[in-house]
Amino acid sequence: MQKKLILDSDLLNITVSRLCHELIENHRDFTDTVIIGMQPRGIYLADHIHRNLEKILKRSIPLGYLDATFHRDDFRRREIPVKPNENRIPFIIEGKNVVLVDDVLFTGRTIRAALDAMIAFGRPAKVELLVLIDRKYNRELPVAADYVGKYVNTLASQRVLVELQAQGHKHNKIWLINKD
Repeated sequence: MQKKLILDSDLLNITVSRLCHELIENHRDFTDTVIIGMQPRGIYLADHIHRNLEKILKRSIPLGYLDATFHRDDFRRREIPVKPNENRIPFIIEGKNVVLVDDVLFTGRTIRAALDAMIAFGRPAKVELLVLIDRKYNRELPVAADYVGKYVNTLASQRVLVELQAQGHKHNKIWLINKD
């Protein structure tokens, strides 16, 4: 197994800062905007973005977590039953602008499932997608991110590994792994 470093801790901080400023350009003071992190791994990036935005804007911004496990089109095709994660959306998204956050955009199927799952919490005015890594050339559904930390050309046989301190890792690092 070969690992290639895509982003180290310093570059990740710069990337998250840039993404936050892009969000501020489009959502100003976040009056009608909420942030929703995708379970399980997107919540760590959502937390990081949320902390940075609140520090910059000096105001509270609604943050939630969304699990799309039971809305996936491959839910019943797995040999081992999947264990769902917690939905934690303590606010109504009806009429709000939603920034959906995930760590890696690959086939687009998880995002499709998230859009279905989100409807249980109301009908948003608009949904935008923010991802840390966009794996180009692997999309199975017509899904595109509005905010991207880094575009990475990958093969279907490769995978992206996101290691964040919030997940218990020593350093923030994003790797491209070749499965040999």
